[in-house]
Amino acid sequence: MTLANLRQLYDGFDEEYECPILDEDRVVDELENKMKEGGIIVDYHGCDFFPERWFHVVFVLQTDNSILYTRLEKRGYSVKKLQDNVQCEIFQVLYEEAMASYDCEIVHRLPSNVPEELENNLDQIMKWIEQWIKDNN
Repeated sequence: MTLANLRQLYDGFDEEYECPILDEDRVVDELENKMKEGGIIVDYHGCDFFPERWFHVVFVLQTDNSILYTRLEKRGYSVKKLQDNVQCEIFQVLYEEAMASYDCEIVHRLPSNVPEELENNLDQIMKWIEQWIKDNN
């Protein structure tokens, strides 16, 4: 269960996209103390409302559009939601948002097309974490 679901950090429901509307201010307030402690991984489909001070690294998962389309279609996404997600990927909106929100040197793109890439991504992230621990202890 996500933090947003657990704490009901929503501000209504978007009928067009058939999903709750996240209350970004409440999410930041809820996470502030935990983020000060460090060692937290945040998984979200955007980043522009998270404070820059929270992160040492940002990973943006990217998927080929034909794979993304099929993946989202299987999840039962509405046509509008599906098209908007694919268009977002085409224009690299999330990557550009991350580059604009954080120091470019901490933003990394990772391919997310096939299961083997998932394992490679996990390996890369674990190596980054291990190096960060060495550098900060």
